Amino acid sequence: MKKPLIISIVLVVVLSYAIFVLASNKKPETSNNLNQSEIKDSGIILFYGDGCPHCAIVEEYVSKNGIEAKVPFIKKEVYNNKQNSAELVEKAKICGMPTDSIGVPFLWDGAKCLTGDQDIVDFFSARSGSASGGKQ
Repeated sequence: MKKPLIISIVLVVVLSYAIFVLASNKKPETSNNLNQSEIKDSGIILFYGDGCPHCAIVEEYVSKNGIEAKVPFIKKEVYNNKQNSAELVEKAKICGMPTDSIGVPFLWDGAKCLTGDQDIVDFFSARSGSASGGKQ
């Protein structure tokens, strides 16, 4: 009688773990039409937070100027995604930034970090040949 109970418990644990792993393996957020290998190869990651007013300024500039079609990059939301938040901290460490006061928007270009809406808008402007959007 103990054997079927143990088998049932093991089965429940294995199924629960499998569901957890599948649920947490979401594809990275991308919002451009470029080839996925181009996006990954670029190394550019824009970290943002839902409801962040400075992130909204960057998003408006990106949208109005068609940046996503010109500059390959990945967007990662950090307020609601712990994995993305941890990745942001790792990028900040690489840049020698204090990890206790990191904010968004935050851009990793594959080698260095940029923070704040204007610096990120200027980065995209330079990369895409678009006019700088500036603060509104």
